[in-house]
Amino acid sequence: MLWPLLKGLSVTLKYFFTRPVTMKYPEQRWEAGPRWRGRQQLLWDEERGREKCVACCLCATVCPAQCIRVEGAENERHEKYPAVYEIDLNRCIFCGFCVEACPVSAIIMTGAYELAEYTRDGSIYGKEELLQEPQLPKGAERSTTFSLESRLSGK
Repeated sequence: MLWPLLKGLSVTLKYFFTRPVTMKYPEQRWEAGPRWRGRQQLLWDEERGREKCVACCLCATVCPAQCIRVEGAENERHEKYPAVYEIDLNRCIFCGFCVEACPVSAIIMTGAYELAEYTRDGSIYGKEELLQEPQLPKGAERSTTFSLESRLSGK
């Protein structure tokens, strides 16, 4: 009866004299790992002068949280593009399935993790916001480990 109590207190005393692991957040920033899945970003195709997305809706279909909404349209050259592309980050679980499902590698996961907003509507990102590269915290990088191009090239 007394032995488990002493054993538990020994663990407590062992960690009592070690340095705390708490970070002073605004001054010290957490460095995301290379495979960190943060906010999504749509990629821009320089050759065609528009986003890479072809509005196939595979990302919205495969999303387990159903947080992606895509409405496709056609331009004058009969190419499909997303007239509406929205991601609700309130519902997103950052699983990366949308990146895996995209046949043209139009969406990637970035290292952005500071996604706090004051309203729920602020967490719904439209096509214009997703095309802009997010401001990454110091030390964070874009995660390309889930892109189809990096998987095919063997990196």
